Amino acid sequence: MQRNSLPIIAAFCAALLASAGVDVRAETAKKAKPVAQKSRGTPDLTKDGVPNLLSHAAMVFDPLTGRALYAKNADSPMPIASITKLMTAMVVLEAKQNMDEPVVIDNADIDVLKGSRSRLPVGTAFRREDLLRLALMASDNRAAAALGRTYPGGTPAFVEAMNAKARMIGLQNAKFVDPTGLAPTNVASPQDLALLVAEASSFPQIREYSTTRELHVTLPNSRHSIGFNNTNALVRSEGWDIGLSKTGYINEAGKCLVMHATIGNNPVVIVLLDSWGKLTRMGDANRIKKWLENSKQLAALGPKTG
Repeated sequence: MQRNSLPIIAAFCAALLASAGVDVRAETAKKAKPVAQKSRGTPDLTKDGVPNLLSHAAMVFDPLTGRALYAKNADSPMPIASITKLMTAMVVLEAKQNMDEPVVIDNADIDVLKGSRSRLPVGTAFRREDLLRLALMASDNRAAAALGRTYPGGTPAFVEAMNAKARMIGLQNAKFVDPTGLAPTNVASPQDLALLVAEASSFPQIREYSTTRELHVTLPNSRHSIGFNNTNALVRSEGWDIGLSKTGYINEAGKCLVMHATIGNNPVVIVLLDSWGKLTRMGDANRIKKWLENSKQLAALGPKTG
């Protein structure tokens, strides 16, 4: 566990209780074009002084003081989908495996649970580091599955390490059963995920990989490269300063988003779970940002509920 996260976790808990042959390169993407909201209209920014969020569960907290600034169903465990991959990344990095070692995509890495697609062909070798990049920024499930499968002891040992890490950093309601998040029994509460994001933010690789805007992957014996975009369009927005990002979606979890961002010169962790619409999690994040920017002093907001 990263030592510098211990004061944050203690304060937060107190507040709540009170490639081989593969070329991968990062490229700068142009600012994404805005997409119009199509359904239900745009809600008011705030309601009764707190952000009017449409996500079923949410948390906003200050990682410097450990204080919850906003909480909505914050202690309710629920499916977290690909937010799971943040824990996957921490377990991979703490295992200190060779990040340059080629890992071959296997039939065992194919998603037979949800039938999700991947553009990583079976039989193709990628550097372990490249798989970690693709798992975090593009949320590729084969990449995450291969990382777990090639852990010492295989996927069962990897899942055990995920749950041990969860206990170590104080996650009260979290349970992990696979490294991808495809299983709906990967669960955690918003307050768990706030701690998870704070811990993951102490890993430079996770901060970098999860906020990479775009990747181009050239497969062996191919003249063409495959482009991957970050699943969070906000990382391509000039209005955001995002230090860590992860999205997630399966039917049982709805649309999910976690971020570590700087707003008004203050670091803040945002957790949004079970958003009903395609753009709701992005809209809720923007409502939180405006709410904080309109506040005179972020640290003075104190615990809020809604």
